[in-house]
Amino acid sequence: MNPYPLTPAERLSQITRRHFLSRCTMGLGGIALASMDKRGAAAAAGPLANPLSPKPPMFAPRAKNIIYLFMCGGPSQLELFDYKPRLVDLNGQPIPESYIAGKRFAFMDTSHGTKLLGTRRKFAQYGQSGAWVSELFPYTAKIVDDITIVNSCAATLFNHAPAKLFMNTGSGQFGRPAMGSWINYGLGSECQDLPGFVVLQSGPRGPRGGAVNWGSGFLPTTYQGVPFRGGAEPILDLATPTGITAERQRQTIDAIRDLNVQHAVETGDDEINTRISAYEMASRMQTSAPELTDLTHESEATLKLYGVERETPSFGRNCLLARRLVERGVRFVQLYHTSWDSHGGPGENLQGDFEKTCREVDQAQAALIQDLKARGLLKDTLVVWGGEFGRTPMGESRDTTGRNHHVDAFTMWFAGGGVKAGAVLGKTDELGFNPIEDRFHVHDIHATMLHLLGMDHTKLTFRFQGRDFRLTDVHGEVLTKLLA
Repeated sequence: MNPYPLTPAERLSQITRRHFLSRCTMGLGGIALASMDKRGAAAAAGPLANPLSPKPPMFAPRAKNIIYLFMCGGPSQLELFDYKPRLVDLNGQPIPESYIAGKRFAFMDTSHGTKLLGTRRKFAQYGQSGAWVSELFPYTAKIVDDITIVNSCAATLFNHAPAKLFMNTGSGQFGRPAMGSWINYGLGSECQDLPGFVVLQSGPRGPRGGAVNWGSGFLPTTYQGVPFRGGAEPILDLATPTGITAERQRQTIDAIRDLNVQHAVETGDDEINTRISAYEMASRMQTSAPELTDLTHESEATLKLYGVERETPSFGRNCLLARRLVERGVRFVQLYHTSWDSHGGPGENLQGDFEKTCREVDQAQAALIQDLKARGLLKDTLVVWGGEFGRTPMGESRDTTGRNHHVDAFTMWFAGGGVKAGAVLGKTDELGFNPIEDRFHVHDIHATMLHLLGMDHTKLTFRFQGRDFRLTDVHGEVLTKLLA
């Protein structure tokens, strides 16, 4: 006869609770004595604390949330925003040696000379700012009075994977936390039923470099980005297995939690706190995640605005989900869309494939700004658009003519969350090669994003391996010209 008429989970929970409570009754003083060292003190201070609980900003913020529209592969600014009539006039001419002397490019041998490539796209000026936008972005052209276009952004690394890492983490080296991780570490999240950092993907493949772009690096893993899939099951293995009741699942989670709490008290390991939080979050997300992705309550007018079908995965659907996420208090939402890698090879044609990619994002990104504004969310939500770098003024000949990677000057745009509306900042030379006014480096962009959230980038630090790290390393200046 079984001497324990309880399920294994119930028995485990009973034993664990008894053991943990006996430690507490021996009791709080005993734990305090055991906690005189640094690790014990950390555990005693709060092994049950939610690491994503909201934290106060360092100063009054202009934004509460960020939606980052990441255009993977490096969209050509010369086909979209940075209109260069002189480059069109010089099409086919060799670029002056003074431009490329000492420069390195991903795929071109500059020692043999390269020819300039003028755009074939028609441009027009829009809005009160007179912003130049090409015919490839007709919807985006309608929102220029709500965004600020910056044509003089600059990066450092010119190959895709390290450049994506650099744009996302402030470093081209593996192991550094993504900006979304830094932000949740500094501020926590207003949403307790969904992750504080959510990643949505669209396009023919994922971004080069993969999950390290949204990893937490040396920060506790609770701060890493959580990828959501399209469709009815946004996260794999979230649904309760067949035959498991809600009560049985709760007993199991409670038992595992008790074991983790006991171990956290003994060791002071922050990662155990992350584990506890992850189990609790997963339990809550069994309800919140399916509700998030269920668009049945969105109006037909809203779906038409974004150009999406309710159940069809797309960049447009992800933009709508991004709005729903910030409505629920999620701190950082990042959308990756591939592929903007326009070298001129198969699938990378600057004539056919480029237009298709533009159509995939144009209507939805404009709709996102319009929708956020109409709902009163834009003032508290910073929207960022851009890739890891831009494209050269010179052509690159493969199956067809394309453009190479270019880190010296490219375009990004920003909206809401305390930035200017209806402005064009930064200028490049007549060929679009170098900034000649207001160079905005990646470190400066990161510093400004943190500033808008109410954080001083020099003070948001984490000690690891004997030194204090930060998102901006030892660089970065707040771009005051970008602020409203």
